[in-house]
Amino acid sequence: MPAARPRLLYVTDLAYQARGRRYCDEDIHLTSRLRAHFELALCHPVDAAGLMDGFDAVVVRNSGPVLGYRKQYDAFRARALAAGTRVYNPLTGKADMAGKQYLLDLTAAGFPVIPTVDRAEHLDRLPAAERYVVKPKQGADSLGLRIVPAGGVDGLATGDVLIQPCVDFAYEVSFYFVDDDFQYALHAPDPERRWELRPYQATAADLEFARRFIDWNDLGHGIQRVDACRAADGSLLLVELEDLNPYLSLDALPEEARDAFVTAFTASLSRFARGVLTPA
Repeated sequence: MPAARPRLLYVTDLAYQARGRRYCDEDIHLTSRLRAHFELALCHPVDAAGLMDGFDAVVVRNSGPVLGYRKQYDAFRARALAAGTRVYNPLTGKADMAGKQYLLDLTAAGFPVIPTVDRAEHLDRLPAAERYVVKPKQGADSLGLRIVPAGGVDGLATGDVLIQPCVDFAYEVSFYFVDDDFQYALHAPDPERRWELRPYQATAADLEFARRFIDWNDLGHGIQRVDACRAADGSLLLVELEDLNPYLSLDALPEEARDAFVTAFTASLSRFARGVLTPA
């Protein structure tokens, strides 16, 4: 008798409206492929806590910013941790999964990240700039983000927002990982069109940069997206490390690369759902 296929609860909000992206298309494609390997059920994130019993793992994918259902997400997280439920990505993430504090921590630790502070007394740690980016510590998907002139910064740095210099950059680039393995990179050649993405050939130096953040997060399993910008001096600076439910922009990939990602994702999920904690 063949071994029973793992049972997955796939958490997604197919109706979520994102600027410049159709989240639902990505999850429809992924679940259509995963069904060949798993017993699969889909649910909305507000229903996950009540439905997750009886599944081998819960997969959190394009579920939208948790700000829209904070109470339900906190209940899901608490219940999953108490029950030892396997959640993919694991709930130990230190980056966007836990808010934006990591940008402050990485700045203080000297990582190549856009310099970030949260208090007026620390503004002198930022490079002088004509404009600054102000965003909530618990923000997501650019919600609440503002760009303000230098003279308007002091009164905003009260501890509940992040302050960064408005960096001039050539383009943004994202590096996508499954577990600790690099899969592909995409970039937006036009800074004004963040989600018009094209395949990007990552260099060895690019991957060394991205892996520093993957190693720092020490997630073990799951999908992570390292978002960076190419600064005027040619260096890369971290913009965001997405470790909760990163959108993958699979529609920007050629078919061969998309298939390779799905294969890696499927293998990772299979190991994770069966409790195999290291790659085969």
